[in-house]
Amino acid sequence: MSTITLVGTRLADVGQEFVYQGEASACEGCPYRNQCLNLSEGVKYRVTDVREGAQTLPCGVHDDGVSAVEVEPATVRANVSARNAYAGSNAKLEGPCPHVECPSHEFCEPAGADFGEEYRISKIVGDPPHDYCHLDRDLTLVEFDETNE
Repeated sequence: MSTITLVGTRLADVGQEFVYQGEASACEGCPYRNQCLNLSEGVKYRVTDVREGAQTLPCGVHDDGVSAVEVEPATVRANVSARNAYAGSNAKLEGPCPHVECPSHEFCEPAGADFGEEYRISKIVGDPPHDYCHLDRDLTLVEFDETNE
């Protein structure tokens, strides 16, 4: 189900994904805050439609202003322990990884998922993009449900 919200004009492209970070101090007193602050904090969203003919509104956070778009929760791809990883099961992230140069790093510390939280696996994607894990973890690349529940 899509939601109409306001995002920075640089994010206002179909397919663009972002993690909603919540209210910033510059939002205080803004006449458009109810249209912007209607998403769930920490959830990853995908822009599904840009409202035709919508005007760009001034914004204290986004220097180019904001535009009206439709968004839906987006899937989060993540590396989880290969043991007991199957569609429909719940999993947690394995923990932080200092190896930022690794091709799997973005999946070991994915935007839109938090360490210590449990997520339902919607799909097994397969092997992670790395050749070997520097932390000697046996990992599988999965997609979490969009609802993050």
